[in-house]
Amino acid sequence: MDDGPDAGGELRHQGGGNQRLRVMILAVASVLLLGVVPVFFGLRAEGRDPVFASLDDLAVPTWAAVDPVDAVSGSRWCLLDCRLRERTVNSERSPEETAQVYESALSQDGWQPWKPAYCPEQEEKGSYTCWRRDELTLDLWVRAPTCVPPPVDGEPAVVPSLDPEAAAEECPGSLVTVKVRNAIDDDRTRPQPSTDPSLTGVDPYPTLGDDPLGDLTPSPPS
Repeated sequence: MDDGPDAGGELRHQGGGNQRLRVMILAVASVLLLGVVPVFFGLRAEGRDPVFASLDDLAVPTWAAVDPVDAVSGSRWCLLDCRLRERTVNSERSPEETAQVYESALSQDGWQPWKPAYCPEQEEKGSYTCWRRDELTLDLWVRAPTCVPPPVDGEPAVVPSLDPEAAAEECPGSLVTVKVRNAIDDDRTRPQPSTDPSLTGVDPYPTLGDDPLGDLTPSPPS
């Protein structure tokens, strides 16, 4: 009978130890969840460029966005070079119809038509338009694809010289390229020179003549 009180105290001591262990386990689990979950979603968001996600959400039909290929260069934080995003997709329909659906989708997504001095920087075939939204600029180029026949007997294919009508008949569909960059890194958002001296041949720092002192009137002798 004398062992009864001691046994009860030992049981209470063991029960208290188990309870503290459970509390410690819950605390460690909470710390891990609070730390790991935000890091996981942060890394997930970091790996997915929001610009490409926006292009994925454009309201274009599936026939106008076949086999997209994405390319990225530069830094998201504009270290040395700002980030340039480029997407190329195939369309199963004509360049005219494809350009129309893309321009409509961009307008619905909040992009505004933009007509800078160099859009495009050089003359391109097909439809080339420029757009702006918030801190971004976008170039949309839709053109007929380049037809390359498959190789024969392992030999490399030779691109034939076809007239535009024949090329359009044998190579249907169109090719779409979208380029998105930060507006602060787009030279076209800055003031452009009115005249390029290299094109006009005008010396930006002209001299007064062959002899700048030749036209001066000599002072009378004293």
